Amino acid sequence: MKDALYGGVNAAVLTAMNADLSLNLDAMAKHCHWLLANGCNGLGVLGTTGEANNFGLHERKQILEGLVARGVPAAKMMPGTGCPSITDTVELTIHAREQGCRGVLLLPPFYYKAPSDDGLFAYFSEVVKRVGGGIALYLYHFPQQSAVPFSLDLIDRLTTAFPGVIKGVKDSSGDYANMKAMIDRFASRGFEVYSGSDEYLQKILAEGGAGCITAAGNANSHWGGIVYAKRTGPEADAAQAMLTATRRAATSAPLIPNLREVIARSSGDKGWLNIRPPHLPLQGAAADAAWAAWVATGAIPLPGFATKQAAE
Repeated sequence: MKDALYGGVNAAVLTAMNADLSLNLDAMAKHCHWLLANGCNGLGVLGTTGEANNFGLHERKQILEGLVARGVPAAKMMPGTGCPSITDTVELTIHAREQGCRGVLLLPPFYYKAPSDDGLFAYFSEVVKRVGGGIALYLYHFPQQSAVPFSLDLIDRLTTAFPGVIKGVKDSSGDYANMKAMIDRFASRGFEVYSGSDEYLQKILAEGGAGCITAAGNANSHWGGIVYAKRTGPEADAAQAMLTATRRAATSAPLIPNLREVIARSSGDKGWLNIRPPHLPLQGAAADAAWAAWVATGAIPLPGFATKQAAE
């Protein structure tokens, strides 16, 4: 898709923490800069992988402000701002706009299950009205996690009522037929469809989608950048094969602890193992097995990481 605001490869960025589980914005900013220099077109901060819902509103604002202050371009970031509360969603979205972000990613109001499309339409209509424009809103379709899906009919209503405001979707369902249906039905309206899984990047670009926003992008964005630049041909095919292999390595253990293990060992910074409960770091054999799965893909050492761990 041409002219997509976040077209290409977007890593769903891990949030760095200190041993006391406070924020480590220096480490996070360093990682963001590395990602943008190694295949990423943009950064999905404060999403599922970034453990957004384990942070209070003041911390989420602190993260965004801290990254901007450390030179991470606000225009490259798509922060997650969707909360069960309308007022929290609006507050975080306005804050993101004030920081210079062009768009935000909105979870549905996920506490109450099985809301009607009418109820969801009313919720997002209220958010749009209260935010007042000036920033694009992307829907976060992740029914396995939120238990609240975005139906095609609901997207139709929202894009019709708020053209150019409801700008796109991240589809983390793993259902490519659903992604394709969204592209076929809404791409002509300028609606941007992003896959939440690396394995679909080459395919979704060919279908007219905008790209991907993925957790494994914390470590495999180098190959994603090749796919986005080349699209077709032997080099793109080989890079897509690496994306698929590394995605499978990423999901061979609990995803967020797995990625923290890989970044910690690749960078030599054990601080990346710090994680807020209820998530827990991988231990012993499980940690070694997760690392071995990545090594087996050929992705290790990661481009740009020259460390003792990566060389072993």
